[in-house]
Amino acid sequence: MWSVGPDYVEPAAPDAQRYSKEPLATYTASINAPGGQSQHFVPSKDVSAQWWTAFRSPQLNALIERSLKASPTLDAAVAALRAARENMLAQEGKYFPLIDANYTAQPQMTSQVISPTLSSSANPFTLHTAQLLVSYSPDVWGLNRRTVESLQALADNQRYQFEAAYVTLESNIIAAAVQEANLRDQIAATHKLIDINLEILDLMRKQLAAGYENRIDVATQEAQLAQMRATLPPLEKQLAQQRDLLAALAGRFPNDPPGETFVLASFRLPSDLPVSLPSTLIAQRPDVRAAAEQLHSASALVGVAIANMLPQFTITGGGGYTNNALAGLLAPQNVFYNFAAGVTQPVFDGFTLLHQKRAAEDNYDQAAAQYRSTVIGALQNVADSLRALQADAKSVRAGVEWERATKLSLDLTRQQLQNGYVNFILLLTAEQAYQQAVINLVQVRANRLADTAALFQALGGGWWNNKTDVAVAAVATVDATLALPTTNHE
Repeated sequence: MWSVGPDYVEPAAPDAQRYSKEPLATYTASINAPGGQSQHFVPSKDVSAQWWTAFRSPQLNALIERSLKASPTLDAAVAALRAARENMLAQEGKYFPLIDANYTAQPQMTSQVISPTLSSSANPFTLHTAQLLVSYSPDVWGLNRRTVESLQALADNQRYQFEAAYVTLESNIIAAAVQEANLRDQIAATHKLIDINLEILDLMRKQLAAGYENRIDVATQEAQLAQMRATLPPLEKQLAQQRDLLAALAGRFPNDPPGETFVLASFRLPSDLPVSLPSTLIAQRPDVRAAAEQLHSASALVGVAIANMLPQFTITGGGGYTNNALAGLLAPQNVFYNFAAGVTQPVFDGFTLLHQKRAAEDNYDQAAAQYRSTVIGALQNVADSLRALQADAKSVRAGVEWERATKLSLDLTRQQLQNGYVNFILLLTAEQAYQQAVINLVQVRANRLADTAALFQALGGGWWNNKTDVAVAAVATVDATLALPTTNHE
């Protein structure tokens, strides 16, 4: 049926063929070391709904599966989806007439100076009335159709909000697990560095006792050891807080953290990475789909505002029985009925409806701008992730080379110190360089894992491939409770 106002048209795909001005490199840099393998960008590769399994971590898989079932955030999103769906179905009820059944018993007495109300002249009396009241507003201009259309779009928006929350939870768990692994590996590396500093200090103390070393150098090495030990408490604090975060993401209290623990060796770097075309991305990103539905809702509300300015038609009627005694109430002579048809046209309302229409049009323009901003942000997320992965690969290669070079330098300097060929300043410099290189290598390996997960999230998280979609199940649960099937009135 015809409805006033604009008919919604899906926004066109972005006019972009790739995510950067220059063509994307097919492979990243590599080096023969843990976490240093090359990653391959595959344009035709789809994103799996269980994309996190690409990290090949049984602990991570188990944690995510449990968290998706226990998260109060997802429970809230499902409830919001059901509420939005129910609001739309409630509005659909206005396509049908409203029928009310009514019964009243009204004791009364009339003044003696006027004619008796009843033919029997009984006074006082009780008037019993049983009736059906029917009212119907024909949807001539499509006001209700546009309202339903708007609410349907909001329900779809809520569905994509749920999908976004689903993917975000998965990504947040991976990011938290990688950060835990990062901290654990930094703590382990720090303990190893402390052991190295202890070995050097023991050597210097022996040389001091033998008269080959001075007390100032020994004190400096003791300060170096104390400084290294001082880096442990902040790392341990961050690790404890990270465990609290993982517990919260898994829907647990801090006193009941997940049983899984993570180190960087728990993960395998995914080698083949999907890269969707920009024109495909807008159909995969739940935030873009949600913004499109918000735009759809705003479009429909323009039609609602226009329809409110046009004549409104109503049909009302009623019928039933009335008698002064309950016995015999349904006798034929007690029947009454009434019928009325009306039309109301706003003539002057202080330009309220006009301004409401203009506001609806402005809201549509706002939603259109927000949609475009969301699309731009989506493409930026993918572009940033791709550039980050290319840079991460180079950082890992440089970090491995740095760590190897500083380790060799430290070993040679320790050997020469033991033989009395170098002074302590050179040893201290070699120690500090190696410590920085070790911690840096842990961090760049963790960054590469985190940025790989960020790419999967930026591509939409594969929710469209989920055969057990919780959002679809939530809508199906609502529809199954209805006595009447939902219909399309557009």
